Amino acid sequence: MSDFHRVRRLPPYVFEQVNALKAKARAGGADIVDLGMGNPDLPAPKHVIDKLIETVGKPRTDRYSASKGIAGLRRAQAAYYARRFGVKLDPETQVVATLGSKEGFANMAQAITAPGDVVLVPNPSYPIHAFGFLMAGGVIRSVPSEPGPEFFTAVERAIMHSIPKPIAVVVCYPSNPTAMVASLDFYKDLVLFAKKHEIFVLSDIAYAEVYFDDAPPPSILQAPGAFEVAVEFTSMSKTYSMAGWRIGFAVGNERLLAALARVKSYLDYGAYTPIQVAAAAALNGPDDCVREMRLTYKRRRDVMIESFAAAGWPIEKPSASMFAWTPVPERFRHLGSLEFSKLLIEKADVAVAPGIGFGEHGDDFVRLALVENEQRIRQAARGVRRFFETADKTLHNVVKLKKQA
Repeated sequence: MSDFHRVRRLPPYVFEQVNALKAKARAGGADIVDLGMGNPDLPAPKHVIDKLIETVGKPRTDRYSASKGIAGLRRAQAAYYARRFGVKLDPETQVVATLGSKEGFANMAQAITAPGDVVLVPNPSYPIHAFGFLMAGGVIRSVPSEPGPEFFTAVERAIMHSIPKPIAVVVCYPSNPTAMVASLDFYKDLVLFAKKHEIFVLSDIAYAEVYFDDAPPPSILQAPGAFEVAVEFTSMSKTYSMAGWRIGFAVGNERLLAALARVKSYLDYGAYTPIQVAAAAALNGPDDCVREMRLTYKRRRDVMIESFAAAGWPIEKPSASMFAWTPVPERFRHLGSLEFSKLLIEKADVAVAPGIGFGEHGDDFVRLALVENEQRIRQAARGVRRFFETADKTLHNVVKLKKQA
């Protein structure tokens, strides 16, 4: 029996191959340092958990909730945008709460995509940015991930040569997986470009609060005219270490958000009300927990850069996000990112995310997440060093290695 139509459009999920090998190694007693999935290990803030506990069990909160989010949560998100970006949002028409940014992206794709519609997506990029539209019947054209002149050249070329004309372009900064950051000038140019070509912009800033210098990443909605063309997706997952709570937001263009809200109204009744109340408490509460989150990831980043360089694997220092995006070492590059990632589990007891999982243009890279403590990161570096030092002797009968220059 052949696969169903929508399933056939989805390639094998390469991360599952890594996860299966990781589980097998652990079952055999291996201590795997997992730098693969961007799954925060930090606790959610205490005042947020306290609010959840306070709200659970009240009869009214056990009822169906609102699919686009309770009013208090939408007001809290609007207040956050006003504080952080200086952007005014109408909580009634310009904010929709989602079950995480991933669900928001997927249902936005369902809301706006007709069969055969073309969407421009960075490559490499987070999988839902492309596959949400593929599952909705759309067609993907790849554009560069880096926010520079080449991006606009490629997008303009894609618009000129795509039939039908693209309906939207996706951007994600700070980027998952590359950790690149866009400037407000880039967003201003992008808004002008989108208005000129009459396409929408879907911006993912799930990592906007995970930055390590004195330049907080901007929002596209800060650019003049952005509300005419753009919707932006955010998440509680990384900012407040609430990944499993599944709370995110879509904000911006009223027409796009009305379409998303209508689709969601047929699919869900929103998150459990106590979770929404607690999420509002996070957004309205003190931000010292967010600052501590940044400091923790910065310390981990610095330890990773130092220890991996000492192990013989230099990694470029990311200025934002909870990831480092780094080339596969030259002598292993011909294997591809997936096979190299498998080798790291087998030979170094370290799990990473293969770049091919983010698009074919990521296959020379792997992504390392800052989701283990500093001691464990140093342990990972020691495993990598041992693997590199013995690879020529232990792998010659398994894989052909390129000779080092």
